[in-house]
Amino acid sequence: MLHRKIYQLCCDGRDVWIFLRDQQRWIERARILEIEGDLVTVRYESEEEEEICSWEEMIRLESIGSVMQKLATVPRGDSELMVSDDCPEAERIRDRYPETND
Repeated sequence: MLHRKIYQLCCDGRDVWIFLRDQQRWIERARILEIEGDLVTVRYESEEEEEICSWEEMIRLESIGSVMQKLATVPRGDSELMVSDDCPEAERIRDRYPETND
């Protein structure tokens, strides 16, 4: 089951967060590049002492304890969120069952 889900995330090409249970650490914002047998190849970046390092790591499938992906983000603070009235007419969802005054 995990193998299929990781394959699906690989095809989607989105960033994921992976927990490695044998090392008790998270890999943040990783991209799954390839799955071959029980090896998963991921690429991610980390910041160390004012340098950004790019890593490519091969992980055994049995070492993966959890995989997460971000679904959405909402800005904090005093920013105004768009509501349906602000949405352009072409992008609005039309009411399937318009109210009729019979």
